[in-house]
Amino acid sequence: MSDEGRVTPALDEAVRRKVLGLVGLGARGRLVVIGTEQVRIAAQKGKLVLVLVAQDVSRHSLEKVVPVLRARRVEMVEWPSAAELGGAVGRETTAAIGIVDQALARGIRGAVAGAAPAGDATRVSR
Repeated sequence: MSDEGRVTPALDEAVRRKVLGLVGLGARGRLVVIGTEQVRIAAQKGKLVLVLVAQDVSRHSLEKVVPVLRARRVEMVEWPSAAELGGAVGRETTAAIGIVDQALARGIRGAVAGAAPAGDATRVSR
């Protein structure tokens, strides 16, 4: 899915671990929203900076959230597995995780791009 606003990165194991670690940190710091319904609501309120969307979820789940994200011009990063995303935030699976913190989103973008500045990817503002 490399449609408008979507990024499909080539993820090696180190990048996956780093991004999932950042997402887990964000979940503990309440800097993310979890699940399609919560992501959709946060997008409608204009609170999202970045969204990770699992590629292996049902079309129905994606249809709930992707149109709102596109309308609000929220950047989406595709993730290979809902199980991986869910595991990062203490759930079995999740279709989408929305990032509400600018610094956390910057760290995730940097990790995905493979060029996160030292320290920036792990610094999270409140």
